[in-house]
Formats: sequence, structure tokens, C-alpha cells
Amino acid sequence: MLNWTLLTGLLTILCIIWLLIQIFLKGPKLLAYDHSPTDSRAGSREHASPEHQQAVRLVEQASAEIRSVPRKQRLAAIRQVMARGFCEPPLLAGDLNYRIQAVDVGGIPGEWVLGPHADPNRRLLYLHGGSFISGCPRGHRVITTELARVTGTSVLALDYRLMPEHTRRELISDCQTGYRWILGHGPDGSTPAREWFIAGDSAGGGLALMLIAWAQETGLRAANGVIAISPGVDMTFSSPTFKTNRKTDRMLGPSLEWFLKTPRSIRLLLIWAINRMTPPNPLISPIFGNLSGLPPILIQASEAEMLLGDAQRYVNKARASGSPAELETWPEMLHVWHLFRPILPEAREAFEHIGRFVARCTGDH
Repeated sequence: MLNWTLLTGLLTILCIIWLLIQIFLKGPKLLAYDHSPTDSRAGSREHASPEHQQAVRLVEQASAEIRSVPRKQRLAAIRQVMARGFCEPPLLAGDLNYRIQAVDVGGIPGEWVLGPHADPNRRLLYLHGGSFISGCPRGHRVITTELARVTGTSVLALDYRLMPEHTRRELISDCQTGYRWILGHGPDGSTPAREWFIAGDSAGGGLALMLIAWAQETGLRAANGVIAISPGVDMTFSSPTFKTNRKTDRMLGPSLEWFLKTPRSIRLLLIWAINRMTPPNPLISPIFGNLSGLPPILIQASEAEMLLGDAQRYVNKARASGSPAELETWPEMLHVWHLFRPILPEAREAFEHIGRFVARCTGDH
């Protein structure tokens, strides 16, 4: 009798946990947005350039370096690799008059990345990637210097706090502080921005898309445009490309393989525990938020990466909600191939597209 009672109680608890996962952790279904937006391919090639293999080798070398250290030292090794970057930013070498200017962003460290003709009142807030546990402005200077070049903006790269030392909410709070701060501060002091943009890659791309919805809800001034490079927008990891592109994603595939083989219910519980927020919360999964009334959005993604489905779903839902959104895709590229700008012609092409997007947003074209 006692065993039957225990078994009944255990089954009841399991049923309650299952219901909680279904109701609170999975989020609404997004299957209606699983298609490629029309005219999304932007790359001029059908296949990756020969130079892409050089970029792949650099990623493999970095992965081997990280795996060579004991597990307890892996996070430090990842951060060291990300801080170093894969390529040196050529615009900061020689006599090109690109420069870095350290800045305190309301208590958060950051740096202005300024070109020779940077407009102090035309600004761009940049949020780096790194899975929320690594990354810094130093390691993303290839991207931020190129953004300064093609947009003519003064680029502010924010060095937001990282997990696990800090919570996801603290990280988000830093980004919200950066949003408010850049509206009234430029590289020359406290002056209002005439025009301004938000950009980010990978985790930072998701943060950028989170910020524009949060700003609309709080009544803050909207950005003139948003650029998200290979963004992650869904912490429920429900996109089909997490399966279909696992083997073709040379950067994220190996690192996420063990996690994606875990039963989905366990994954959702882990994400809830790590972030202390339910996975469909729009603060960590912008795809589940209100996407109406947003500023113009440009998303660039690789057709080979696992986050391709996130990009497609976000753009399709934003368009269905009435917001102007564009998706540009390149075949066979690494996740955030923009980091390899000195090597890859596809990266140079992607930055030129970003420059044209910014020009359209400001009426410069």
C-alpha cells in the first residue's frame, strides 16, 4: 500500500512538472514563421570563397587551444581567445587615423571606436557576442572599426558584465544603461544624438533586438535602425535549424552538441535555472515579445549556421507585426563571419550592405 502511494505521488509530481514545462517554459509555437523571407540571399556567390577555409582553420585552432586546458580553466581560456580575437583589425594599424577612446558609460566600462571623420552626434551602440559568458570590446574591434568606416558613426562598444559571475538581469541592466546613456552622450561630451543605431553579433544581436522592444515599451527614443549579426533570439532553442544545421555550423555545432542532445524538457529547466527567467521571457527571447512598431531592422546570417532559423523566424514575425525587417543570408559561412573581415570577401561584402542599410535609414542614399 505504501509503495503504491509513493508511486502515485511521484507520478503526480512528474505530471505537474510536465505541465509546468508545457505552459511556462516552452513558449508559443513559432512554426508559422519557419520559411525563408523572399529575396533574403545577399551574397554574390553560390558557395563560400576559398578564403573561408582559412577562417575555418583559425576557429579550429582556437577550439583546440581551449580544449587543451583542464575543464576548470576552460572559461578563462574561452575569454582569452575571445579577447584576442581571430584577426587584428587592419584599420587600427598604420596611419589610418582610427582610434580607441576609453569611456565610462554610467558606471560601465566601454570604448568609443572612432574613424577619421566620425560624426560625434551620429552614434552606434555595439553589443558584442560571446554566449553571455565571454567577449569584450577588444576582441570585436575588427567589427567595430568596420562599422565606424561604413556608417560614419561614432561607435560605442559596451563592456557589459558577464555570466556566471553576474546574473542575466544584471547583464541586461548594463545594456539598458548603455541605451539611455548614448542618447545624451557622445565622444565629445554630453550632447544629444542626432541619429543613432544599435548593433550586435550573436548573443549581442539578441540583446540589441531585446533593447528595441524594451525601449518601445518604456517610451524611450527609438533608434534609427538596428543591425543584428547572426543573432540568437529564442532561448527555448526550438528552431529546426538547430538540428538541420548542426553539422554545417563549424563554430557553434561542436560546442552545443552535448546540450542539444539533452531532452528538451531538461534543457528548458537548465535555461530557467541558469538565467533565473523562463526561457520564453522576451528579455532573453525577443522573438516572443511584441514586435510591432519597431525601427528598421537588418539581420545578417549564414545559411550554414544553427541560428539561421532564429533569424528567419524573427524577420517573418516582425514583418507580420508591421515592422520593417530585412534578412540577408550568405551561403556556407561561419557564425559571425564578420570577425574575419581581413580574410573573407564575404565579410567585406556584408559590411558594405550594412553601410547601405544605415544610409537608407538616414536618407543619405
